[in-house]
Amino acid sequence: MVANVKSTPLVRFCFALILLAVLCAGASAQDYPGRPVKVIISITAGAGPDVIARVVGEHLGKLWDQQVVIENRPGAGGAIAVRAAGTSPPDGYTLYVAVASNFLALPEMLAKLPFDVARDFVPIGFVGAHPMVIGASTALGVDTLPGLIALAKQRPGELNVGISTRGSLPHLTAEWLRMAGGVDMTIVHYPGAPQALTDLMGGRMHVVIESLSTFAPAISAGKLKPLAVATAQRLKTAPDLPAVAETLPGFLAMGWFALMAPPGTPEPIARKVSADLRTVLTRPDAMQRLTELGTYLEPMSPAELVTFIRNQQQAWKPVLAEIDVKSPR
Repeated sequence: MVANVKSTPLVRFCFALILLAVLCAGASAQDYPGRPVKVIISITAGAGPDVIARVVGEHLGKLWDQQVVIENRPGAGGAIAVRAAGTSPPDGYTLYVAVASNFLALPEMLAKLPFDVARDFVPIGFVGAHPMVIGASTALGVDTLPGLIALAKQRPGELNVGISTRGSLPHLTAEWLRMAGGVDMTIVHYPGAPQALTDLMGGRMHVVIESLSTFAPAISAGKLKPLAVATAQRLKTAPDLPAVAETLPGFLAMGWFALMAPPGTPEPIARKVSADLRTVLTRPDAMQRLTELGTYLEPMSPAELVTFIRNQQQAWKPVLAEIDVKSPR
């Protein structure tokens, strides 16, 4: 039984406000975006996820007929970017490309961070994934992963592994390699992959772990030899590159990125951006470019993305339990 609510000026005013809010939400989503959109990412310019974000941003910009600006906010294991995105107005004009470590290691590193990306941000969709690749300096004289492991055992603590910031997927992959391979290698952290590759090409670094697309300049210069890719099977685009699992069974490490929106972003806008992202990721020209960069594409709905994130968090728990991402090592 519905109560009989007396129609008073106050009641009519409240109903009018509710109706106006609903209409404005629909209109804002329909007209969105009406100005340039900023996309924050915690990775340095030139690294794999940054390149992917720029490709996706370029295609979204064409679809929207608006400029999409990529803003790099590296540092503190991703915390700087999370804070910047989390405190941005929730109007759809600031988006956030979150990398895997923002969901996996960052909560362990900074328990007092005011935002939990998985819990507080509004999910938009899965952007793509890059398998981690273990590469060695050609000057080291090893051509295979078993050869690298054997050399590391002969020279405990002497081989340097260059990886991006603490808690990143390259860092977690390096730690897993140390554990699974039973080797003692010195992990050296850099602000980003380009700096690690610069030191490798200059002879100051022995091993670097990153995505295959990031390695391209060093490979072309003859300074780096890809040893293995951390996928379940060999890549179709690189059939001669062994999978790490061929040497270390069960080893699987994928760097992935998801598009998120600041907490409180209206659902109609999030839904539109999600649909537009799916459109972009299924366009032949965008698919071709991203595939050339070694990206695995798997468009997901926001609900599917949430399930994927939870599964990834469970999969990496054993590795995180064995290492201390807060440690300065």
